[in-house]
Amino acid sequence: MSGLTHLTAHALSDLLRKKEVKAVEILDAAFSRIRAVDPAIRAFLTLMEETARKQAASADERIARGQAGPLTGIPVALKDNLCTRGTRTTCASRILGNFVPPYDATVVSALDKAGAVFVGKTNLDEFAMGSSTENSAFQITRNPWDTERIPGGSSGGSAAAVSADMCAVALGSDTGGSIRQPAACCGIVGLKPTYGRVSRYGLVAFASSLDQIGPLAKDVRDAALILDAISGKDPADSTSADIPVPSHAAALTGDVRGLRIGIPKEYFISGMDPEVEKAVRDAVDVLRRLGADIREVSLPYTPYAVAVYYILATSEASSNLARYDGVKYAYRAGRPSDLLDMYMKSRAEGFGAEVKRRIMLGTYALSAGYYDAYYRKGQQVRTLIKQDFDRAFENVDVIATPTAPTPAFKVGEKTADPLQMYLSDIFTISVNLAGIPGISLPCGFSSGNLPIGLQLLSKAFDEPTLLRAAHAYEQSTEWHKAKPPCAKEGAGP
Repeated sequence: MSGLTHLTAHALSDLLRKKEVKAVEILDAAFSRIRAVDPAIRAFLTLMEETARKQAASADERIARGQAGPLTGIPVALKDNLCTRGTRTTCASRILGNFVPPYDATVVSALDKAGAVFVGKTNLDEFAMGSSTENSAFQITRNPWDTERIPGGSSGGSAAAVSADMCAVALGSDTGGSIRQPAACCGIVGLKPTYGRVSRYGLVAFASSLDQIGPLAKDVRDAALILDAISGKDPADSTSADIPVPSHAAALTGDVRGLRIGIPKEYFISGMDPEVEKAVRDAVDVLRRLGADIREVSLPYTPYAVAVYYILATSEASSNLARYDGVKYAYRAGRPSDLLDMYMKSRAEGFGAEVKRRIMLGTYALSAGYYDAYYRKGQQVRTLIKQDFDRAFENVDVIATPTAPTPAFKVGEKTADPLQMYLSDIFTISVNLAGIPGISLPCGFSSGNLPIGLQLLSKAFDEPTLLRAAHAYEQSTEWHKAKPPCAKEGAGP
């Protein structure tokens, strides 16, 4: 059946339940699509065809028995920092180039239990450190809207795979914007849940107090379905919250009448692309016409967020990445002269330049004599940033901002200037520092036909309200239906 790869997960699920198509047919179309499109996009690091075919056959059996759920038989891609038993998990790093985990991440097990079909592992910035997916040790992923441009990062492979119709949905991770920013660049939906809503067990750690797993999808309903499947308390992750999980899909009523939406003045700054500002303000006008109450709010500590993030995140990375020393697993340099030489050579040869930069920054911030000036001070300002949001949410239900200050930039444009690269996440970083949920969804295009993202935020564990607002906006506009040139109807399966 032609056109299967262009459909959302919930549309595919309807076809499966009506017995109008089989999961194996959907999978065949997905792999045919990957073979046709991915040589130009390079979204995948590893394909899981053998695993996928077993899962698809099992899904068809479940459907025949009348035991299908909303994700049964749906092709899903997994960011390659999520552990998959028996399938290599590289974090796009040479140091983990041959690592095959003996267990699945909790979210992977949850999707497998839901009947999803895993097509492959997607590219990322090495250890999820980057905003462009140019820091991968193996390949640069390209934006389906313009292959001369980046897909965003660090979940660029997952975003590009969904945007180019190589899978229905994907999982990514978000430490400072790594789901939302690539979603904006690629014209899809990306959701970062509340910290603790989704188990991090089996996610290879970058910054443990900031990392969170979430979906990248073609529309808000698909994002809600994935969140329903992966949320909840996990005994294997002490930071996962023991809070009841509502039905996120049931929250999509389309009604935002009376919903209070705040517009933070600190997020509309000089240097922001004027086309981005116009698209976001137009999106706010749509929400106003739908009956939302639009108010101005202030988040005064926003200007400090980037500095705080790059102290705290690098400090945690320095600690987390100390385990990669060539001793127990991962890459080991050949012919070391002694133990210290093995440590130094293994890490020097195994890590890329950006990872080394962040390890050094974090080690410095944690070092004797500098801890109080940097790490402790960063934690104090993080508290002030969280309090900004707490105060704002006393007066509003949702906050609306741009996702990124510009549309996708050209490959190589910012690699020589790390600070400019870091500023790509200026509107997303505060959300991770505060631990609240955020979603990016398409809200327009630049004059160069590049997608622009609207970011919506809510208070912790209020994803239902967040998704309700996002879905209402999405259903009142057509932006989410636009397809990149490589994914137009008729271009491939």
